[in-house]
Formats: sequence, structure tokens, C-alpha cells
Amino acid sequence: MTINIELSPFDLFDKWYEEAKEAEPSDPNAMTLASVSVDGKPSARIVLLKEWDKDGYVFYTNFESRKGQEVLATKNVAICFHWKSLKKQIRIEGIATPVSDEQAQAYFDTRPRMSRIGAWASMQSQPLDKRETFEQRIKDFDTKFDGQEYFPKPPHWSGFRVTPENFEFWEELDFRLHNRFIFTQKDGDDWIAQRLYP
Repeated sequence: MTINIELSPFDLFDKWYEEAKEAEPSDPNAMTLASVSVDGKPSARIVLLKEWDKDGYVFYTNFESRKGQEVLATKNVAICFHWKSLKKQIRIEGIATPVSDEQAQAYFDTRPRMSRIGAWASMQSQPLDKRETFEQRIKDFDTKFDGQEYFPKPPHWSGFRVTPENFEFWEELDFRLHNRFIFTQKDGDDWIAQRLYP
């Protein structure tokens, strides 16, 4: 195995992601998102990559959730893809900024109806006294939007685009003698690859 550093990090990501879609049994777009609070406390969780291009990597969430509040406050994030079946990992560090309302609504419209209802019903990350309270909120919003195939997204629900500042590509090799490269941006669109000790 080898990492083709002649490719841009975006093209190399696309190549590995296509391999992951063939090899991973479920959710090849799952990524760990790490954020940090204003007082410097880190937190991490799994989210799903929904869109990407050379401007960055997009995920969607409730802006009133813990992750939403942390990302809005500091903008500094890291994302990590680990595809065990491929023995490959990609780490990306960068700045997260909100997508436009139009882009968020367009993606919201593609979600299953009950996922869209859930976005309205869930006060994500807030205390919940009992499951029945949440289930009642789901019923209430289902009734509110009864008969509507499409309806607006909640104002607090949107997406973030992570604009990379650096990439790290890692391949597992025998005896932990792995391949590891970091890509950093030099000027404009130019990216410089540097091999790292595993």
C-alpha cells in the first residue's frame, strides 16, 4: 500500500471515500467531530458527512445542541474518518462556518419525514424528564405539519462547513510501521505533503 501524494488532499479523500463506500458495511460517511468549549474543554461525537467539495466538508445539526453551541462559539474543529475494513484513517482540522439557510433547507427537504419531525421535536442536549414527553412532542409536530409533504426546517437547525487547514492520511501496515502523511496549505490552492514517522 502507498499514499499517492501526487494527488491533492481533496482528490485523495475522494479516492479513499469511494473505496470506503465499497468496503464499509454501514455508514462510510461516519466521522468523529471534535469541538472545544470557550473554556477549553474538548468533546467528541460521531456525526455524518452529508456533502463535500473543495470548499469543505458539511454536516448538519441542531445549533442549540452542545456541539452546535461549541462550534458557533469557537469555530475550531477536527474531524476524523476511520475505515477499519480498509485500515485507513483521515484526520482534518479546520474552521467551521454555517452553511446558508437555502442550502440547509435543500438538504432538510431530502430527509425522511419523521427525521424532519424529529428535528422540530427534539430540544437536543437539553434535560428530558421522561421518554413520553419527547414522544408527545413528536406527535404534536406531526399533527402541526399534517398533510404537508415539505415544511420549513427549524430556525435552530442547519449545517456547518469545515474548511480544512490541514489533512493527515494514515495507512495501517504490519508491525505498526504505518504510512503517514500530513498536507498543509502553502499559498492559495497549493498543498504541501510531508511524511511523518508513524
